Amino acid sequence: MKNTAKMMTGVATAALALTTALPAFAAEKWDMPMAYSATNFHSENGVTFAECVTSGTGGEIEITVHPGGSLFAGADIKRAIQTGQVPIGERLLSGHQNENAIFGFESVPFLAPSFEASGKLWEAAKPKIEATLEEQDLHLLYNVPWPPQGLYFKKEVNSVEDMKGVKFRSYNNTTARFAELTGMAPVTIEAAEVSQAFATGVAESMISSGATGYDQKVWESLTHFYKVDAWLPRNFVMVNAEVWSEVSDANKEIINTCATEAEERGLKASMDYTEFTYDGLREGGMKVEDAGEELMSGLREIGETMTAEWLEAAGDEGKAIVDDFKAMN
Repeated sequence: MKNTAKMMTGVATAALALTTALPAFAAEKWDMPMAYSATNFHSENGVTFAECVTSGTGGEIEITVHPGGSLFAGADIKRAIQTGQVPIGERLLSGHQNENAIFGFESVPFLAPSFEASGKLWEAAKPKIEATLEEQDLHLLYNVPWPPQGLYFKKEVNSVEDMKGVKFRSYNNTTARFAELTGMAPVTIEAAEVSQAFATGVAESMISSGATGYDQKVWESLTHFYKVDAWLPRNFVMVNAEVWSEVSDANKEIINTCATEAEERGLKASMDYTEFTYDGLREGGMKVEDAGEELMSGLREIGETMTAEWLEAAGDEGKAIVDDFKAMN
């Protein structure tokens, strides 16, 4: 974790430069729930962002990060922000496609399988996502992509046929549907419970980044990781819209500066962390390799089916995002 720690150390200097001599106010204490372990790069980035805001506002807004689902489980964080149970938090937005299919824009299989493509897809989707969140009393501060998603198993897999019957950890509609189309059995499991689920046999496989597997030491239960670069899901840091409206203009400027830096820092960390975690999985004893052509061929067929289904569910808004994205390429 040394590489990641280096990337996340320090407080944003630009935000500090914005600090001015303001009248003393009672400090606001913001609890910030996050779903992933304290050592995950998203959580470390969140801590640096919180320190930036706390320092930049001169302590007027003090953010305390609660990683690992310790304050709210991942699935409950978005609702907790909306209802004002907490003022701020981070959530994997694709976990809420049941509310609005548009939230699954970044989990369409093989649509944007690289960091560059993912960035363009976010550029195309950003106006609609921000507007949809505002309608739900949420204000977006920043988001950071995960590394590309790969497949974990406790056996060698050479084709989709080999996946049938395997108990599969799902974390959103996309992953549950992916399991169904491959013949696997989806089981909903939050990130904080991954290690236990594999250790107890509740799950035997998942599609996730190298980061999740490395953080959860899944080599204690699993044996194979296949690079398939299916998609790059994104974690979104959001603040309750009413809380945001009451923040002073000066502090909004500071928070936005901290958020911009967090987004840039998080992207770099995600990119740098990709190979680091692959090496870590290997050191743990896992076999890490590119998926074979037979497996990829079957997965691409499933991806085409899922893309068509998402476009149907997301309607004209989803089509507009995809059309705008493709126009950039």
